Amino acid sequence: MIAVAIAVGLLIGLSLGALGGGGSILTVPALVYLLNQTPHAATTGSLLIVGVTALAGMAAHLRSGRVQVGQGLVFGVLGVAGAYAGSRLSANINPNLLLTGFAVLVLGAAIAMVRRARAKRPPSVTSSCKWPSPIPRLNVCRTLRVLAAATVVGLLTGLFGVGGGFVIVPALVLALGFSMPVAVGTSLLVIAINSAVALAVRMGEHTHLDWPLLALFTLTAIGGSLVGNRIASKVDAAKLSIAFSFLLVAVAFYTAARSVPHLL
Repeated sequence: MIAVAIAVGLLIGLSLGALGGGGSILTVPALVYLLNQTPHAATTGSLLIVGVTALAGMAAHLRSGRVQVGQGLVFGVLGVAGAYAGSRLSANINPNLLLTGFAVLVLGAAIAMVRRARAKRPPSVTSSCKWPSPIPRLNVCRTLRVLAAATVVGLLTGLFGVGGGFVIVPALVLALGFSMPVAVGTSLLVIAINSAVALAVRMGEHTHLDWPLLALFTLTAIGGSLVGNRIASKVDAAKLSIAFSFLLVAVAFYTAARSVPHLL
């Protein structure tokens, strides 16, 4: 069990550091199917692992100048309501239904990662956003898109215990015009904020957590994120994303195969 925690933690950390998301989505199935956690305990423990790992990875990106702190904080705060609602909702959902929904989310993440990797020039939101604003210099349409994306990310974080980097990174690129490296670094700040809020809500639900196991998992994930940060500046992120998406597809189908039959 210790070896599994170390191996999966490193993989998740590598993905968070190199891609700004995607790896965190492996935390829940790893805790459930490899480390024998209940779905609710796994989604709660995942918040701790993902949040701390994202914060550590963000610090490395910050030193390299790839984090927009102010805008990242705003994006994270906008997702607080979604994180709170998702955390409350998760406690009342059938565990197998939760895992089935998670499988769909993982598959969506894989598709999003492939599309992002293949997009050479993401279209500008402002070019197709014509809604006039009564407030000078304020693009209302872009603001609403950022608000919607932040809320969805917060909801996913609270409900499934994932970071939502596969949603955050494209949102930062399209809505705010960030370069991909800056979007990756800033997404880690957003993930840390949403994870902290959702975890604070869940800690009041008296969910049993295996703290030694989570600590080991988190420490190895932090180590992986630091290595991933170095990889981000040297390896083509598009190729990494496509390769990682195949793993996500396999995880999605495995999770669905294990959970769907219990709903029928």
